[in-house]
This record gives sequence, C-alpha cells and structure tokens, in this order.
Amino acid sequence: MQHQAKKRFGQNFLVDNNIIQQIVDCIQPQTDDLMIEIGPGLGAMTRPLLSRLHHLNVIELDRDIIPKLVKSCIFADPANKDKLIVNEADVLKFDFSAFYSQQNNPDKRLRVVGNLPYNISTPVLFHLLDHRHIIQDMHFMLQKEVVERIVAKPGNKLYGRLSVMLQTFCQTQFLFEVPPFAFEPAPKVDSAILRLQPYSQFEDSIKDFSLYESLVRQAFSQRRKTIKNTLKYICSVENIEQANLSTSQRAEELSAQDFVNLYSTIS
Repeated sequence: MQHQAKKRFGQNFLVDNNIIQQIVDCIQPQTDDLMIEIGPGLGAMTRPLLSRLHHLNVIELDRDIIPKLVKSCIFADPANKDKLIVNEADVLKFDFSAFYSQQNNPDKRLRVVGNLPYNISTPVLFHLLDHRHIIQDMHFMLQKEVVERIVAKPGNKLYGRLSVMLQTFCQTQFLFEVPPFAFEPAPKVDSAILRLQPYSQFEDSIKDFSLYESLVRQAFSQRRKTIKNTLKYICSVENIEQANLSTSQRAEELSAQDFVNLYSTIS
C-alpha cells in the first residue's frame, strides 16, 4: 500500500518480514495482553500482533496513514476490524495512566511496543518512565547507538544520563540489530531492538523523580569534570562522602546504585 513517508514524523517503515517475525517472537504476545503499539505506520508489526491478540490499541499521529493502516489490517483478516483500536494522538501527550484505568483490568499491566521515530525517542522513553508503574514491559526499535547508550555500563564512553535513568527504573536488554535495508525508506543509521522491563528495586528510595532526574542531568552536564565540581550547587562534599563516593570521581564512573545513594543524601 503506497504511502509517502513523512520526514517530519520520522517515518521509516519496516518491510523485512523475517525481522518483523523475529521482533514479534521476542515480544511473545499473549491473547489477553493489554498491548499498545506506538507508531504502527502501515501495520507491518500490527498485523502479526493482531493475529495473536484479542485486541490491540495503537497510537498514530499521522491522520493520513490511519485509513491505510486500518484497510491493510482488515484486508489481512476481516476479524481485525473489531480487534484494532486506533488512538489518533501524539504519543508525547498521550496519558497512558488514564488509558490504563479505562481498561478495568487491574490484574494486567500494559505492554508497549513500537518503532519509535528516532527524532523523539528519548522524550518518548522519559514520558513512559512517568507511567512505569502500570507497564509490564516495552519493546522498541531504536537507533542502534541509542540502544547501546541505554544498556552501557559505567566506564563506557556511551554511558550517560539516559543509561542511568533507564537502568534505575528498568532492566535493559539489547536484543538484536536491524540493518537499514529492512526499512523503506532505508535510514542512514543501523537500528536495534531494545527490551525494557520496569522494576521496583529503587522505587522506595526515590520519592522525588524530578529531583533525581535533575541530579543525574547535572552530573553529566560536563562529563570530564568531577562530581565535586558538577554537583557543587546540589551536593556538598559531605553528601558525596556520605554516599561512599569520592569527590574526584566523574559521573560516568557511577552506577545507578551510586546515584540513588547520592540522591538519598540530599532528598
């Protein structure tokens, strides 16, 4: 089905059926899952997901593509007409918690999947962190370098704010790479599949998400400087030492646990 990809929406449509099947197999959808797909496009992943689910909600901003998405899903299986629920919305403004409360199924949490537009992937991930308590897991197609940053360990040059924030609240896993030729049009970068599974390891320790996020952001604002200098307006030397850290350490050397410990001294 013809559709001109729109650059402003960061559209690159997945067309490789082997890759699509591999992604769906990693997700392992169960028939009664509360699943929501971000940016379904022309339905490359939507159709195989629908074949395994009773219902599937999708979030799509491009109103021109929605009729084509619906038509392709119904053409694949007429039963999809009642299974596919389209939410025409900007994912960055979508209230996942309100959506979840409307489902009336407290025994299930949301499963979120999608081929995220690379130009807004980080804001989308932070938006979803705000709703992590109602999410079971997330599977996303992202720029390979972004996935590598998310799963990076302390000391790695890719390790940074995004690594710490997501590793504080989720288990992170790089699943596999996706080459440019799997898309139409082909992006200029390699892609990869990321799995995020929210967990509660630090939830009791972090009562003020904004303060924690500010601490991490400030620590990485000047990567080559020590935390004594980058955090001088947030933490005292005593705070740093109380967290069993050295004032000569840099942010890239600190684990998520270290940041949580440091946050605990100022909260």
